Formats: sequence, structure tokens, C-alpha cells
Amino acid sequence: MEFFCYHRDRPDSAALRDELVEEHWAYMDRYAAELIARGPTFVRGGETATGSVHIVDLPDLASARAFAFDEPNYQAGVYRDVMLRRWRNVLGRTMWDFPGGREGGNRYLVLGLGDGEAADLVPPPGPDELIAYGPLLSDDGERRLGTAVLLRAADPEAARAVLTPDRYAGIEVHDWEFGGRR
Repeated sequence: MEFFCYHRDRPDSAALRDELVEEHWAYMDRYAAELIARGPTFVRGGETATGSVHIVDLPDLASARAFAFDEPNYQAGVYRDVMLRRWRNVLGRTMWDFPGGREGGNRYLVLGLGDGEAADLVPPPGPDELIAYGPLLSDDGERRLGTAVLLRAADPEAARAVLTPDRYAGIEVHDWEFGGRR
């Protein structure tokens, strides 16, 4: 089962996050084979981290909850909250298979949130700019709760345009970059 996990940082937690970086990476190293994508989000156009994205393939919901809540930054209080949802890997690849590579261009996390009629079931044209794409699902995998996308785009507005705006209660766009040691 694939899961989307977004840990959002507490305000003023940057020093603690920096202090725990090796512990965080060591924890993620244990899941290297299961990770589909990972990386930090940032203040628009800045260097200050605002959160951490992890898309991971784990056996069940209990394993996903353990992954999200045993994470060292969460345990130490770096994160203010966690979004954990079932997810489906529509592209069928990991971020390491992204044809655009790790460097170059602006990278974004786009979250379309809201419970309702399914939207954006098929990725938009231009799959070479999509790093990860899939629906956010209920715990049982039956109901769509939104869409999560990692992509390369010219700017935040172009990133937002990957989703159909009137089909979501809200769309968030976050600066994002490839994470990890790979």
C-alpha cells in the first residue's frame, strides 16, 4: 500500500530540525527500498524549511502510522502536524526515475484537498514534468480526498494549474526539493 505523508514544521523549529538531520536521514535510510519520493518544503523562494514529504510503500496502515509518528523530528517536536493518507502511484515510478533528474528548474508540492467528486484522475499532459502524481485516499482506499503532486514547473501558478481549481476545497502549493542522500 502506498501512503503520502506530509509533516508540517512548527514555527521556529529550524534549529531543532538542523540538529536532528543525521538522525532523520538514518531513520529514512531504513526505508530506502520503500520510498517513492521524499524531500523538504520551503518558504516561498527561501531556504527555511516548512515541512517534509514522504511517499512510501508499506504493508498496511499500522506500518504507515508507525513510519510517520516514530520519525525522529516528529518525536522531538519539529513538526506541528502530520497529514497521512493512502495514495496511489499513478506514474508507477519513484522520484529517482524522474527523467528531469534531481537538479534544475523549480520544484513544487501541490495538494488539492477536499472530499467530493473525483477530479484529475488522469495526469495532465507533460508527464516529463511530473515527479509523482496520485490521489489522496481514505484509510480504506475507497474514497478520494484529494490529489498530491510533485512536479517541476516555471512558477507556483503554473504548478497550481496542474489541478482543476473548482474541483477542490483548496489547493496548496509549496516549494519542494528532492531529499535524502541518494
